[in-house]
Amino acid sequence: MTPDPFVAHRSLLFTVAYEMLGSATDADDVLQDSWLRWADVDRSRVHDPRAYLVRIVTRQALNRRRTLSRIREDYVGEWLPEPLLTSPDVAEDVQLAESVSMAVLTVLETLAPVERAVFVLREVFDMPHGDIAEAVGKSPASVRQIARRARGHVMARRPRVQVSASEQRAVMDRFLAALGTGRLQDLMEVMAPDVVMIADGGGLAGAVLAPVHGAEAVTAVLARASRSALVSAVTWLNGAVAARIEVAGEPAAVSVVVVEGRITDIYLVRNPLKLTRLDQQADLAR
Repeated sequence: MTPDPFVAHRSLLFTVAYEMLGSATDADDVLQDSWLRWADVDRSRVHDPRAYLVRIVTRQALNRRRTLSRIREDYVGEWLPEPLLTSPDVAEDVQLAESVSMAVLTVLETLAPVERAVFVLREVFDMPHGDIAEAVGKSPASVRQIARRARGHVMARRPRVQVSASEQRAVMDRFLAALGTGRLQDLMEVMAPDVVMIADGGGLAGAVLAPVHGAEAVTAVLARASRSALVSAVTWLNGAVAARIEVAGEPAAVSVVVVEGRITDIYLVRNPLKLTRLDQQADLAR
């Protein structure tokens, strides 16, 4: 029996929604709404179910994004995407891994909702401009302009150096070892001088409320955390080697950007509402 197209493409649809929203919880809600709309569609009139379903999910994600924008105005401190447990296989698709990385998802937060949708559909999923235009309610000419603008915005802000998983793992091991011992010099040496740390506690867990700049300042913040009982383990989050840690019994997820053997960016998620899926591997697809 041929599976329903929605079921067959669910991983793709979830990935589209997640990249547009930065939240697995909200992506699941979007898929639920999209399924209800798909259930009412006359399938005999759908010539390309994949493209049709992506359009439904895109529209629902844009609607959801408008609601989230109002909610996030009252968010306490910095907002980071919800980290996802992924398999090492995701890293083999370099474009997919980069598109779901914490660094790129954080950059995508600076785009307007339609710009983000156009960027994701064009750059990640290689959808034709005409299909994107139908999904976002713009003309193909407008979509081309939006795509160029969004691409330039993201290219200027995303990390430009890709490192191997083995190099990422080696740096992460050094970072966690230094964090565990609390040796300030070791922490300083594993970070770039202009490192930036962003932490997300959402008002529900202790976290600095603004980005911390510079190795000295970041080391001081991390050293305070390391004085509590700290347990850490390397894992795969958002298509890259990352870490799960516990500080004073409270969980956190840590993702980093590595350039030339040193950490340039640290993303620390402590909001417990964003850490509920760290034992549930996400199924991502393009």
